[in-house]
Amino acid sequence: MPAAVPQQSGALAVPRHVAVIMDGNGRWAEQRSLPRAAGHRAGAKAVRTTIEESVRHGVAALTLFAFSSENWQRPAGEVGLLMQLFLEALDREVAELDANSVRIRFIGDRERLVPALVERMAAAEVRTAHHRRLDLVIAVAYGGRWDIAQATRRLALDVAAGRRDAAGIDEAAVAASLETAGRPAPDLFIRTGGERRISNFLLWDLAYTELWFTDTLWPDFDAACFANALEDFGGRERRFGRVADPAGGA
Repeated sequence: MPAAVPQQSGALAVPRHVAVIMDGNGRWAEQRSLPRAAGHRAGAKAVRTTIEESVRHGVAALTLFAFSSENWQRPAGEVGLLMQLFLEALDREVAELDANSVRIRFIGDRERLVPALVERMAAAEVRTAHHRRLDLVIAVAYGGRWDIAQATRRLALDVAAGRRDAAGIDEAAVAASLETAGRPAPDLFIRTGGERRISNFLLWDLAYTELWFTDTLWPDFDAACFANALEDFGGRERRFGRVADPAGGA
């Protein structure tokens, strides 16, 4: 895995946190008259490239949308394949992530996953918990609406138990109850595959995130594509609702 690129004075801003919807595996396979499984397997290479390039460019956190709440509606055979590929990827990649000081964490509804997968996920989190080179977050069985709903349930239970005053529930309290609690919001969102929507991903966290879409299908997403996204981000002015200062300030 490459070393991080040092940031030079006057260089374009690098996003601290990048979130990615990895879309297009199935279409990539169909275009080549291959089974969808081949597309999912090909997409694993793009995952590795994106992790490596995140480290090389000095990105601190990377969140990948691996399996959404809505993906459970896919044919059972494809869901089973995706779960199997996920297990294989954990067995294959965690040792390398550990060796390269990458911390891996998972967000999503683990109650819907098979015990063997949940155990592997927990073991990977424990094994890499002390690393800080890159914070890699994998969203599995995750949905933004689900995340907000479970956060409000937690807050409601606290109020019912007398641990919290309902009048004191603010944005910070909601954020602290989300699966993404304790992590900075994404600065840059990338979606491959040609769709122009966020598809129930990190709904709370993407409020002020810069969005970048590409027609490139996920298995073809390479270092040059990632660099293009970072370059586009670096040229944007982020005001977060403020008005630009004519003198050149925020």
